[in-house]
Amino acid sequence: MNTIVVGLQWGDEGKGKIVDYLTESADLVVRGQGGNNAGHTVIAKGVRYILNLLPSGILWDGKTNIIGNGVVLDPIGLVAEIERNEALGVSITPAKLLISDRAHVVLPFHKELDAAREISLGDQKIGTTKRGIGPTYADKVNRCGLRVADLLDEPFARAQVTRRVAEVNEILAKYDLPQFTADQVLEEVYTAFERLRPHVTNTIPVLHKAWKNGESILFEGAQGTLLDIDYGTYPFVTSSNTTSGGSCTGSGLPPNAIQRVIGVCKAYTTRVGSGWFPTVDEGLSEYLHGLGREFGVVSGRPRGCGWLDTVLLRFACMVNGVTGLAVTNVDGLDEYETLQICTAYDIDGTLHELPPAGRGEWDKATPVYESLPGWKCDTTACTRYEDLPQNAKAYLTRLSELCGAPIAFIGVGPDRSQTLVV
Repeated sequence: MNTIVVGLQWGDEGKGKIVDYLTESADLVVRGQGGNNAGHTVIAKGVRYILNLLPSGILWDGKTNIIGNGVVLDPIGLVAEIERNEALGVSITPAKLLISDRAHVVLPFHKELDAAREISLGDQKIGTTKRGIGPTYADKVNRCGLRVADLLDEPFARAQVTRRVAEVNEILAKYDLPQFTADQVLEEVYTAFERLRPHVTNTIPVLHKAWKNGESILFEGAQGTLLDIDYGTYPFVTSSNTTSGGSCTGSGLPPNAIQRVIGVCKAYTTRVGSGWFPTVDEGLSEYLHGLGREFGVVSGRPRGCGWLDTVLLRFACMVNGVTGLAVTNVDGLDEYETLQICTAYDIDGTLHELPPAGRGEWDKATPVYESLPGWKCDTTACTRYEDLPQNAKAYLTRLSELCGAPIAFIGVGPDRSQTLVV
């Protein structure tokens, strides 16, 4: 069975853990979009692994992992990530990790362009991680980007970088940001690329052969639906399609190759960076931060935390075609007496069950809540769905009803073993 795992909120839903859990029955694990601005944390056998570009399947032996054409790849960052995980005992060989030759390359100056863009926006800044992701996707769309295959042709890559550096330096000079020479950029990139060169191939026929042979392919989404460039809370979004459709365009497999879409959400809502967040709650944020939870994997920034927003989840299930929900961090609500679920937005006195597109409407969106009793007991030791407290099961049932999708998995802790199958 070919499965897409996609985030249904603003990222950070625990997708890495769900992908890691599903990898046991997969043959290939594919990352199809985003860059190393995303971060997945997987805890297995007491060891904490942080993955940015590497698919979560890299932690398993005997699995083929693919970084697809829709990814923007920072060679320097990827080499550092490989070395960090190899130091933890993870084997990363050319047979185990394949990199698409069609993926676009994040160059060192893209990070400074990211910073320049944020400076130019002033109090309207997006709150990016300044990893150069947006500027790399912009170069891709403007057809002046560099692809991994281009690095195999060094004279062409030099000419392309030389031309682009001249344009970039004019922009950076306006903001007193560091400027670059083509030699500097190429030296940094090729030093890293030599480590990656054995992994580079045309990954599309590899995927199609696996599909035709009946192998199981697992697609790992990065970020979340509400950060999608088309469907997210624009303009406070990322620069790629983070929805299930992005897994197809970002890998080269067609939609009819997919049998299942697992949508991952937390039992509450979190967001990092700028943008609208109707259900944010200061008390819940302080409580979860006090537990040492909800800090960004990439940035370390504390995430804003709020009550479960099923207006957003309902929409996310629609656009992704979710066939099953994976609800994580249920244990984060263990100590609450009363829980709130947002069922609609009040915008100028009219109830909306789907999120608005217009910025003016977002500014006026007020959550409408439904209260449910909490369960006031520890769920982290539960090993079956049946072991959960009755009020926890009632909460999850209501979540499923409001989202219009059945629950397939439940997370009651960070470890691989703390995943309940429904």
